[in-house]
Amino acid sequence: MTLADTLRAAIDRLNIAGVDNPQLDARLLFCHALGLDRAGLLSQSRREPTIPEIKKIETLLQRREKRESVARIIGQREFWGLPFGMNEATLEPRPDSETLVEAVLSSFRRKPESSGSFSLDPGLRRNDAISCESFAPRILDLGTGTGCLLLALLHEWPHATGVGIDIAPRAVAQASQNAAGLGLDTRAAFRTGNWFDGITGKFDIIISNPPYIPAADIETLMPEVRDHDPRAALDGGADGLEPYRFLIPQLPAFLNANGFVIFEVGIDQAQDVAALLRAHAFADVAIHKDLGGIDRCVSAYIS
Repeated sequence: MTLADTLRAAIDRLNIAGVDNPQLDARLLFCHALGLDRAGLLSQSRREPTIPEIKKIETLLQRREKRESVARIIGQREFWGLPFGMNEATLEPRPDSETLVEAVLSSFRRKPESSGSFSLDPGLRRNDAISCESFAPRILDLGTGTGCLLLALLHEWPHATGVGIDIAPRAVAQASQNAAGLGLDTRAAFRTGNWFDGITGKFDIIISNPPYIPAADIETLMPEVRDHDPRAALDGGADGLEPYRFLIPQLPAFLNANGFVIFEVGIDQAQDVAALLRAHAFADVAIHKDLGGIDRCVSAYIS
């Protein structure tokens, strides 16, 4: 069998396994196994794969048939145009979470009358925000996982610094590795802890993508999420709101004057999280939609 024949057989297998895009996934796995890009795979399509290549391809295909995502199999996922390594202790970075990065970038401008204060500017264009290279906010990322949210912001703001905290030591190790790979390790520190444990000082911005899936709904998720994302990073309690109820009352103690907080939220949770923020001395509460029109993030300033 040629590589082309082997690829067609792999596509059929993934289709039977219920994979959404078997053609794309099969090509990605073949490229990874063979160390080729798409053009290289096409140019070699008529040759026969070697026995070691067949064995490597078979191992990857079996993992995908069990609905482990391609990104987990490869060990890397792109987020905000940047490569992020991942492991069994981290959520897989997903495009919906880029809404949070976009919302932070588009929500800030430095007040000209104050070197240390920030204010909401709903009309600010994203490119204007990114061009303000003098920004030097201190950012706290609660439940950092791969560090993708914090590191994406540090990538855009070259003078910003940040701390990411996660309860899973393996996640902290992965986030630290990602920071080093992106050349951001001098401005990002990652620590193991339960939310605010061990955090000292105050921050200009606090970001978080906490667990928000109602416990009873986890079994209804896609197998790629249900069976392979860490459950602790998914389970938000009975209604999915337990982390917000725990975190929001504590936020004022860790925010500077005019400090900003933003959460990613689940479907139909935005209004409840907004109400919690308003009940705990936050103002200028805003809801941000993702590209699918779903309320994805809630932000606010400490009043």
